[in-house]
Amino acid sequence: MTTSTVTASAPTGAARPAGPDTGRPRRRHRLSQWGFVAPAVLFMLLFFGYPLVRNVVMSFQHYTPETFFTGDAPLNGLDNWSKVFQDALFGKALWHTLVFTAGSLLGQFCVGLALAVFFSRGFPLNGVLRSLILLPWLVPMVVSGIVWRRILDQDTGVLNSFLDTLGLGGHTPWLTSPHMALLSVILVNIWIGIPFNLVILYGGLQEVPRELYEAAALDGASAWRAFRSVTLPVLRPVITVVLVLGFMSTVKILDLILALTDGGPADATQTLGTLTYQNSFVRLDFGAGAVIGNVLILISAVFAVFYLRANRTEGK
Repeated sequence: MTTSTVTASAPTGAARPAGPDTGRPRRRHRLSQWGFVAPAVLFMLLFFGYPLVRNVVMSFQHYTPETFFTGDAPLNGLDNWSKVFQDALFGKALWHTLVFTAGSLLGQFCVGLALAVFFSRGFPLNGVLRSLILLPWLVPMVVSGIVWRRILDQDTGVLNSFLDTLGLGGHTPWLTSPHMALLSVILVNIWIGIPFNLVILYGGLQEVPRELYEAAALDGASAWRAFRSVTLPVLRPVITVVLVLGFMSTVKILDLILALTDGGPADATQTLGTLTYQNSFVRLDFGAGAVIGNVLILISAVFAVFYLRANRTEGK
């Protein structure tokens, strides 16, 4: 039998035996993938992973200003944790953090959604007004806090002067009363966060198919019914993103409260963020500050897990 006959009789679809270089392209592809991912991984480990681990370790150490010079920070077990949890101010700060976060998120979301619905209807100067509303979001938070501190001043503040002109009483202690201070800080933070909610929710509204509203109108649905049955269900993923990002940024707010009240009066606006700052940089109790910082991280992590599970369930 000739060589040509043997070749012709071989199946045309038969796979050729794998050569020694078959796996090289695959390995190169994997190496190139890791090459693109490696800088991001290194960045996360260096600027997020290391500080997180260092903060956890510090919460179990007797860390003092002398440690910066001597490097000596002996382990003290759960002493820092027990000291923080037994402090009555920690419980008060935790409650203020929850109230501040919930009140801010609720106010920002409701006003932001109302404005997003309002601006979704075309009218003259729509874009100009939306641009002006973005200003509170663009101003640094410390600057906003200082400006609002002047506005809310009991004696010389613009707000009290305006209320006095209207005959509504012009001596309200917005920032100096333990009963009013936390509410005032929440209102200022709502003012700052409205633009962010407006931008995200307005973008989500632009993606709602108009055919759904037309179908709802043909079924005789009122505007409120169409909003509940069409707008809110379609906006649910966007609403989730807005609330999660808002929670992450609000629960740890420090600079605004320091600029407005510095945690006072009588610790009425003391939150976990301000308490962490005061323990670490005022009292120089770095171990206690690290403990409260870890509590903040744990709260954020739990919230993030619930968010991821909700998204996974929604996707299925």
